[in-house]
Amino acid sequence: MPTNVEIKARVGNPARIKALAGALVRTPSELIVQEDTFFVVPRGRLKLRKLSSTSAELIYYEREDGPGPKESRYSIFLTSEPDSLKAVLGMSLEVRGVVRKTRTLYLVGQTRIHLDEVEGLGSFVELEVVLQPNQSHADGVRIARELMAKLEIQDSELVEQAYIDLLLTKGRADL
Repeated sequence: MPTNVEIKARVGNPARIKALAGALVRTPSELIVQEDTFFVVPRGRLKLRKLSSTSAELIYYEREDGPGPKESRYSIFLTSEPDSLKAVLGMSLEVRGVVRKTRTLYLVGQTRIHLDEVEGLGSFVELEVVLQPNQSHADGVRIARELMAKLEIQDSELVEQAYIDLLLTKGRADL
């Protein structure tokens, strides 16, 4: 499975982090509206990420909750029939909850910087360092830490859980 090293942090000043991220890239950012439906599975997490009426990604991933940069192993299946796939999954699996967000994506080398506005939670930044086959977890942590410094992300701002878990804790993961 492909692997990345991730961090997620709360953002107190979205304009500042947007300016810092914009200064790191040479290409324009991309605005993406996402609806992630999470399903109850025996291990890991399974979500259907709907991007439009004709585009979605079924994403399975394994990632420990915890502070600091963490390893995530994932597999992605693309579909042009998100509503049909959601219906089939919903017949066989319990829906855990739904996360709705607007994401601004910046690409910096092998890292995806996500500035997220999450419905019911607020502003966040995520870093996903996509590891190459010859790179170690330590390489990904080093890259993530370097970008955290450039984006002025403090360890005290890091979030241990996935958005779905934060929403469920607040009783806000709309079904």
